[in-house]
Amino acid sequence: MPVPKGTTLDPGRTRAAILTNATTVLYERGLDGVGVAELCREFGVSKETLYRHFGSKEGLIEAVLEQRSERVTRWLSEAAEQAGPDPRAMLAAVFDALAGWHAEPGFRGCAMLNAATQHHTDPERGLAARHLERRLSLLTDIARRAGAAEPASLGRQLLILITGATIVADHHPTTPDAAAHARLAALSLLDASCSR
Repeated sequence: MPVPKGTTLDPGRTRAAILTNATTVLYERGLDGVGVAELCREFGVSKETLYRHFGSKEGLIEAVLEQRSERVTRWLSEAAEQAGPDPRAMLAAVFDALAGWHAEPGFRGCAMLNAATQHHTDPERGLAARHLERRLSLLTDIARRAGAAEPASLGRQLLILITGATIVADHHPTTPDAAAHARLAALSLLDASCSR
């Protein structure tokens, strides 16, 4: 990312480029798997540049996780919306999107949960909690649209299925298609909750 001589610096573009590169490296290697000096070498920026934009490695990690959470939340919400107005189809689409992600060659589980597990303190735990709240909001909204008797309760059950499916897909290779299994359970829960 070195800037050719005579080029005007664009702080927004520099920050975005660092975030993009850091997202990939930190997801592949973990939060503690790479130091600041190596990150800077890999991105072609000085420590001063990294610190100017993020304050510290921890600040970079927070920015990476927050951006990733927003992107994943938007992606799942869009998958649900593209399925149309039927809540059952919306819920199925969320699990189908997860299945596609789980099948990607670079899949290593949920970055937010991995970070919270690695550090088990704030800010990572707080970021993971907010990430799960965003998913819960989407799932509770789908439950409400379906006319579930207790949408908040059903939303939490669906959150457990989504989170569990991702963990199983990452850590239990002898259970193929974790998202497909969770999808069946989620649709059964939705049907049961709406038939009362």
